[in-house]
Amino acid sequence: MVEEPNIVWHAPSITRAQREMLNGHHGCVIWFTGLSGCGKSTVANLVDNKLHGLGVHAVLLDGDNVRHGLNATPQLLSDGHGPEFAERFGLGFSAQDREENIRRIGAVAELFATDGIVTLTAFVSPYRRDRQAVRDRIESAGRTDDFIEVFVDAPLNVCEARDPKGLYKQARAGKIKGFTGIDDPYEPPKNPELHLDAAGQTPDELAEVVVAYLVAHEKIRG
Repeated sequence: MVEEPNIVWHAPSITRAQREMLNGHHGCVIWFTGLSGCGKSTVANLVDNKLHGLGVHAVLLDGDNVRHGLNATPQLLSDGHGPEFAERFGLGFSAQDREENIRRIGAVAELFATDGIVTLTAFVSPYRRDRQAVRDRIESAGRTDDFIEVFVDAPLNVCEARDPKGLYKQARAGKIKGFTGIDDPYEPPKNPELHLDAAGQTPDELAEVVVAYLVAHEKIRG
């Protein structure tokens, strides 16, 4: 780990192994990725509910929710902090801003996972290099199977037909620029741990697949 001269990593007094023993399960990061409208958040929330029912300590980081605080847009920050602050620290939706959005989420997810918490994230995260950077970070901080990439795969026409937030309609009308799947690419995972057919199965069925994977790989108890 590279350190700045005045910034030193302080190891916690309670180890990860101790926390996981207390929890009764391992920590990990379940990274849901896919086009807007594919069902990432829906499936992640169902998994979260199923894990809660099993007594698993889990946390869900959702793309929209995180954009309200940790990774707020300049527009949201400007009211309380002024335009200069908002411009410097707010994150828009350019390729570079998306990279930083995912980097920050990866850092938070790492902290949760190494504290023995099952961490669910639901982000479009369209670029392979950004997802790989998070994987590298998570795996270097813990075990090589700590990062579970879940590709929630639904064709563009299905996602566009759903369009729960009306974003595709706005993108088609030219009101949103750089929208993933329309005028900005989505790079699907090449070798995800799980590849979910979001057009052919129900969200509950997909959530059961994820939970079964966690049990089979001894992340949690069934």
